Amino acid sequence: MHHLSPYFSSGLSRRRRNLSISGYTLFEIMLVLGIIAVLVGSAIYMLSGNIDVAKEQRVTSDIQAISMQLRTYELLNYRKPSTEQGLKALVQMPSSEPKPQHWKKLMETVPLDPWGNEYVYRNPGKFKTDGFDLYSLGPKGTEGEGNIGK
Repeated sequence: MHHLSPYFSSGLSRRRRNLSISGYTLFEIMLVLGIIAVLVGSAIYMLSGNIDVAKEQRVTSDIQAISMQLRTYELLNYRKPSTEQGLKALVQMPSSEPKPQHWKKLMETVPLDPWGNEYVYRNPGKFKTDGFDLYSLGPKGTEGEGNIGK
């Protein structure tokens, strides 16, 4: 048994040396986390303008999708929903006149704009007198400057 002890003792001393060398200090870890936080913060700051662009792009795609469903509604019923019936006519059958002849549910829900407001729909249009108006009130949520999709 005496002849095996050098093997055991040298193995333990190697492990102790490896343990004392490996690992990071708290300061090193905090330094790395600080650098990562600065990089993430600057990336968020640089991308903040892109969020507004993305919201405007979403409005454009929502308006295209809703407009396509309004055209389908018109093909089925020979007219678009009235302003009073609104976009809800794509989701549930209108009870007011003019009642659709061949109504079908064309959307599960009418989407809200990225700021949580309903899209404005007018038929006949105030801005497009030969068609309908469909637009978002934009980030302000009021009629006027900043509306998107007119």
